[in-house]
Amino acid sequence: MKTTKGNRLHIGFFGKRNVGKSSIVNKITGQDLSIVSNIKGTTTDVNEKAMELLPIGPVVLMDTAGFDDTGKIGSLRIEKTKKALERTDVAVLVLDDTAPTVDDLNFFKLLKEKQLPVLTIINKIDKGLLSESKIENIKNFSDVIIRLSAERDADISAKFKEALIKILPEDFIKQTSILGDIINKSETAVLVIPIDKEAPKGRLILPQVNTIRDLLDNNAISVIVKETELQNALDNMKTPPKIVITDSQAFGKVSKIVPENIKLTSFSILFARLKGDLKTFIKGANKFDSLNDNDTILILESCSHHPIEDDIGRVKIPNLIRKYSGKDLIFEYKSGHDLPKNIQDYSLIIHCGACMTNRKEMLNRIDISIKNNTPITNYGIAIAKCLGILQRAVKPFIEDDI
Repeated sequence: MKTTKGNRLHIGFFGKRNVGKSSIVNKITGQDLSIVSNIKGTTTDVNEKAMELLPIGPVVLMDTAGFDDTGKIGSLRIEKTKKALERTDVAVLVLDDTAPTVDDLNFFKLLKEKQLPVLTIINKIDKGLLSESKIENIKNFSDVIIRLSAERDADISAKFKEALIKILPEDFIKQTSILGDIINKSETAVLVIPIDKEAPKGRLILPQVNTIRDLLDNNAISVIVKETELQNALDNMKTPPKIVITDSQAFGKVSKIVPENIKLTSFSILFARLKGDLKTFIKGANKFDSLNDNDTILILESCSHHPIEDDIGRVKIPNLIRKYSGKDLIFEYKSGHDLPKNIQDYSLIIHCGACMTNRKEMLNRIDISIKNNTPITNYGIAIAKCLGILQRAVKPFIEDDI
């Protein structure tokens, strides 16, 4: 199975128009990902390429529009470029072989504010030679600097990877395990996976696949059943499982079957912990207790999909919250990378499991919510709260009362 975008290192390429960003990205990917032209502003949107960048591993390269674009449309392109920072793990700022401009220095400062590792590429060195004195301004903002010519150098990919390895984020080098601190070698996890309209035909959804792989990596044992077979599976096991992990929509039924001495959680809560902030999500779910009539709740999805008749985010969760709160609530829906600009107008945000979003983007969304005093939670936490089993569902990770 291919690594999903949400689990890849996101590398954003930024710079003024016509400094050679697209040429460099094309050389690294070995493909014509972006159109290359001498005309300024050829790249008009964020072009993404998921690939294996050995020996680093799975990455997403993002080629962005120039941040010095002009005019009304240019301003929209710049906004898109800055939005890409919200899911960037490593920033690559491309300069040509001239002194850094005010635009360059301002963008450097923005990257520093975001606390991103910065690789600076000075391109077009065949056109001239940037003096060491002029580079001093760059050194204050860069973690590493390389010089090259996208037009003439044959080993751009090798130079890029060598520099990138030096500044990889610590949490990428030490990949976080989904269950490595919960389950030990040869212990058993039971995964409850309903097969219904939510399940893609012939395959499993990403959180389920990722969890299975994580258990294999930890030399644990996976037992996979539908909720209708769970009781039989538990009865037939000589040793009780260490943990039962269920799809959120079967939480209520599964919690009644699994004995209290066996840990229980959901795939969505696993990913809330992996990519977000579990305590913040729990605090957000507690907002259910103080909702009022006509409060507006935003259902936030990280990917676009065709809603089905009984969609978990657009039907099941709204119905559960209305029933739990007893209030007449308004629900709005948003999918994709861009957040609404009026976050402060919502009483609550409920995020999906974020299987298609990287941790950087998820933490950024949480940060924006907190700054706007808007509580945020996620699907699994919300469902557990409504079913009255939230304390049990997070107990494998948080011992304190919530």
